[in-house]
Amino acid sequence: MGHLSSKDLYKKLGNKIDGLTIRAPYNDALYNILKYLYSLEEAELIVKMPYGLSRLERIAASTKTNKDKTNRRLNQLCSKGLVIDLVIKGVRYYMPSPFVIGIFEFSMMRAGADVDMKTLAHLFHEYMSSSDLFFAANLKRGERIGLARTLAHEGLLEEESFVEVLDYEKASEIIETSNKFSLGVCSCRHEKMHLGEKKCDAPLESCTSFGGAADYLIRNNLAKEISKEEMKDLLERSREKGLVLNADNVKKNVSFMCHCCGCCCHMLQGISRFGYANTVVTSTQLPYINAEKCNKCGKCALSCPIKAIAFEKHKTPIIDETYCLGCGVCGLRCSQEAIKLKTRKQKPLYPETTFERVILQSLERGTLQNQLFDDVNKITHKFMRGFLGAFLKLSPVKRALLSDMLRSRFLASIKTGARLKGRGESIDL
Repeated sequence: MGHLSSKDLYKKLGNKIDGLTIRAPYNDALYNILKYLYSLEEAELIVKMPYGLSRLERIAASTKTNKDKTNRRLNQLCSKGLVIDLVIKGVRYYMPSPFVIGIFEFSMMRAGADVDMKTLAHLFHEYMSSSDLFFAANLKRGERIGLARTLAHEGLLEEESFVEVLDYEKASEIIETSNKFSLGVCSCRHEKMHLGEKKCDAPLESCTSFGGAADYLIRNNLAKEISKEEMKDLLERSREKGLVLNADNVKKNVSFMCHCCGCCCHMLQGISRFGYANTVVTSTQLPYINAEKCNKCGKCALSCPIKAIAFEKHKTPIIDETYCLGCGVCGLRCSQEAIKLKTRKQKPLYPETTFERVILQSLERGTLQNQLFDDVNKITHKFMRGFLGAFLKLSPVKRALLSDMLRSRFLASIKTGARLKGRGESIDL
């Protein structure tokens, strides 16, 4: 790629990132981010890398680069959060970081003299907040498979609802069953601090991860390791401060839990500012207000991080169920205990595993072909990406594969195909 201009190379890099699990449409603002974060050599390596998880040997062969040199460059990219390395059954695999969760979060979690955080904050703000370009690319068609799902604060559950809540819906149980924990700087809050837009008193260090994700962050000095007891203390702190708990949108092996505020969180602002109700998948709960107990003070409306509660003086507040996350923050602020959580009539769709989330998420966003035929340097893979991509863009096809009737069979077929191609490592995630 030596004949390419630097701008052409960064455009290729932008197109590669746009083809991952989350869309990141290319424009001048994204170009400025990529130019700031990636050297030309790093950009070229990412462009040539396979899309999916790959061992070092495969990446070196695919990019036609010396193995030792490739290893050094990959490790450097991992330390910057621009490549993710996961250790699965003792073997290390690498993949390019998607824009989120990835480039944005990990870049804003870094600390050191080599990073001008104020400049970086302004670059990300220009791309993600100056318009709805990024959110529209991922959410305007009513996509159901989000990156994160809300967890209800447990103390507000009605007794009959409590028995219906499963372990993966409880923050306390996710913590109890995890074996490794990390704590890092909240990327959204860090960005808003440098922009002068942080209005809350929530601490910067509030990004928590579990298991393999925590291991990645700790090894690459993007976060520090904490104990299970410290993690439980953080959960209690978030309850006291009225923060929204947003976790990895999977049932098994949850990899992260965000402690979000309405003034800083990009995900919550995707709802409150840009109006995309599907930015975060709701919890299985909905708040209801006991009119007899309610003193009509309006604290619940003021505390709602996405402005989903309408309030008029001397009237019982009204909850907009279309946008309500079911987080329970409103109930935490109700001195009359007039707000409780009850189970929604229609349950949200939560993928079982990260593998399933990635497949369904990529299907919705039109990039599944890149996950299935991920080697950018093979002619057969290039042909199949083009052929399958065109087929999967057909709305009837996409609707059918995402339907309750065919979704399980479709995922089972993808898993079988992954094993036959020797790519079964990702199924374990």
